Amino acid sequence: MPYHILMVDDHKTMLLGYKSILEFNEQNLELDVTFCHDCEEAYQVITSESISFDLVFLDRSLPPYPEKKIKSGEDLAQLVKKHLPHCKIIMLTSHAEAFVIYDIVHKIRPNGLLIKSDFDGDELLTAFNHILEDKTYFSETVTAALKEQIISQGYLDTVDRQIITLLSQGLRNKTIASELGLSDSAVEKRKVRIKDYLNIVKGNDEDIIAECRRLGFI
Repeated sequence: MPYHILMVDDHKTMLLGYKSILEFNEQNLELDVTFCHDCEEAYQVITSESISFDLVFLDRSLPPYPEKKIKSGEDLAQLVKKHLPHCKIIMLTSHAEAFVIYDIVHKIRPNGLLIKSDFDGDELLTAFNHILEDKTYFSETVTAALKEQIISQGYLDTVDRQIITLLSQGLRNKTIASELGLSDSAVEKRKVRIKDYLNIVKGNDEDIIAECRRLGFI
């Protein structure tokens, strides 16, 4: 059974390159790839009830579709979430500014985010293979930008950082609450907030620890 992919980018040669690279995936999947080159084409495909996709690649900057108020790949991503709720999303962007990256991650919550100047064929294939294993993949610049934004905006305060440290030591809510003079519910609320800042949609303590290690917080 083929793996259905939608790729949206206004550079046709890039799309052909992406497809060629992904054909070397570790699971030897047969790929059924649909190409779109602007927001209007993508809108028609995404909203078609006869087509379903397992994964969509979306460039952030695309020719808009004013009639439907679709201005970018971010708008298309919201459309994918509405019409194809089980479809995974990889966003591609040329913008490496920390606030832009943080915005994409927290508005779209993509399964993958790659900066175009950041990755080569090997990394694109690595990202694809990660996502096939239900993992999230962010390129190096994305990871650094998220860390910078979290620190500079003070999203994680002293207590949040203490909770993360204690979690990494294997402590559970009740012990952490006792250590920090908090209630169990207060610790749990902070963990929910921490997961939100770290873009962990569904996860547990181990996911918090893994993401904080990836970002260099612990």
